[in-house]
Amino acid sequence: MPAGSAAAVSADRKILAGESRTSLVRRARRINRMLGATYPDARCELHFESPFQLLIATVLSAQTTDKRVNAISPALFARYPGPAELAAALREDVEQLIAPTGFFRAKTDSILKLSADLLERFDGVVPNRLDDLVSLPGVGRKTANVVLGDAFGVPGITVDTHVGRLARRFGWTTETDPVKVEHAVGALFPQRDWTQLNHHLIWHGRRRCHARKPACGACPLSRLCPMYGEGPTDPAVAAKLVRTEGRA
Repeated sequence: MPAGSAAAVSADRKILAGESRTSLVRRARRINRMLGATYPDARCELHFESPFQLLIATVLSAQTTDKRVNAISPALFARYPGPAELAAALREDVEQLIAPTGFFRAKTDSILKLSADLLERFDGVVPNRLDDLVSLPGVGRKTANVVLGDAFGVPGITVDTHVGRLARRFGWTTETDPVKVEHAVGALFPQRDWTQLNHHLIWHGRRRCHARKPACGACPLSRLCPMYGEGPTDPAVAAKLVRTEGRA
């Protein structure tokens, strides 16, 4: 086990069961520091060169992998570099380009409408306010926080399946509603840490802390995680579950 004996982990588990708010905050921030050391290159894994590209790529990333979106985005943005070009595009052409991302008809509808809305209401410029972003067709709070954090440097916590799962496994919250999870996790950290915290959690969720079988025996957080043992604890077995690249 990477972080101490079974007895030590068991002892830590007893401490977690009755931890105070102060201890919770300290543990949460220690976890973030350890994740930062484990994933020093953690970042948004969608490729983009502008806020508009990130907005479109994030909408397309629903129910698929970032890798798949990255595979189709160069051709998409070469043909439609901005909202004016995309708003004027033929639906069937866009559908053909984004088909590999799945749900391409609904996604085409969203990105055509949001491009037209950007032109009509924001002069073709992606807004940098949460309320404005979520008013765009097909843009929810999760997508808006991705754009704010990674395109504009506005701190935010994006609660996708990975962030929600890890927040509950770490004992940071018992909430399942994404907005409540966002607020609960945000309350544990200073705002300046929110965006990078998000990347740490997503990278860890994609590489080690999987939904069905987390790689507990190859996890640097074993002594800090109340759910240690949900996956295999044998280091050799767990090591085979670790992914070198993320997968949404």
